[in-house]
Amino acid sequence: PYQLPTTPPYTQTSLPTNKPPCTNHHPHHHHRHTMSPPPPTPAAKAPKMPKMKRDRPHYPFWLGGSASCMAAVRLQTLGAQTARPSMSGTLVTILRTEGVLAIYSGLSASLLRQATYSTTRFGVYEEMKSRLKTPGGDKPGFGALLTMAFVSGGIGGLAGNPADVINVRMQQDRANPPGQRRNYRHALDGLVRMTRTEGVSSLFRGVGPNALRAGLMTASQLATYDHAKALLLTYTPLRDGMGTHFAASLLSGLVATTVCSPVDVIKTRIMTSHDTHGIWHLLRETTRREGLRWAFRGWVPSFARLGPHTVFTFLALEQHKKVWRWLHADREDGAATMAV
Repeated sequence: PYQLPTTPPYTQTSLPTNKPPCTNHHPHHHHRHTMSPPPPTPAAKAPKMPKMKRDRPHYPFWLGGSASCMAAVRLQTLGAQTARPSMSGTLVTILRTEGVLAIYSGLSASLLRQATYSTTRFGVYEEMKSRLKTPGGDKPGFGALLTMAFVSGGIGGLAGNPADVINVRMQQDRANPPGQRRNYRHALDGLVRMTRTEGVSSLFRGVGPNALRAGLMTASQLATYDHAKALLLTYTPLRDGMGTHFAASLLSGLVATTVCSPVDVIKTRIMTSHDTHGIWHLLRETTRREGLRWAFRGWVPSFARLGPHTVFTFLALEQHKKVWRWLHADREDGAATMAV
């Protein structure tokens, strides 16, 4: 009789496992297929909030004057040019004959000058920069900076001329013979006595050269500093910090000393001269006696005075701005959030 095979029947479950899974969904197929869940629907992205372009901070008018006063207190020195042969000889003579406090003679006049002249020129310059709008929204170019700084300096020179006259006279007084000394006790005393003895017009003596010098000084200082700082941040690995501020301000002081040296000599000699024939007569006589070398006479002591003063002024100004931004950060962020 026929015998059944001893091997179990070849069932579907013993099919080789390397076969691809069945994809036939015919109703007679008895395989059970587990349906995979549909892919999750991607979550809708939250709409991006529009970025608000933060405007340039609007600094107060007095910020530059405050920084200049701090630099004046720190680096109070002698005035522009004196009749003594050298800066080192002048310093030794003053310390030997008049003491250490004599170096700070005229500090009140220097502070009054910075409070009027520097406050005005820095304030007007920053105000003009904040109001200047370029078509592409970029920062103003070097030519525009020079123009704004020159105008700002001229206005500052006009505002600070009385204090400048007192400042130069008080610093020059030690070089005069005892009989010709004015012996102002402080800046306000000098202003009152000058007005009483020489008239109100004496407060604006030499205002033309002084305004020209102030315009050249501000253009060569402020515009050069801003432009040099932008170049350093763009073409060097330096960041917006103390090193960049120091390098830009040192270059600014070098340029300012070279540009303003001739006008500085003229201004000082007009304010201290007893010549009543006018500026052109004084220039002719000076050129006849000394030649054209008078234009850069005293350049080294001028840079020794103006260079550190420029560096300290801009370092103090940058710190002033940093503190101002920190104090007003919450208010600006709140205003930007409300605008969004």
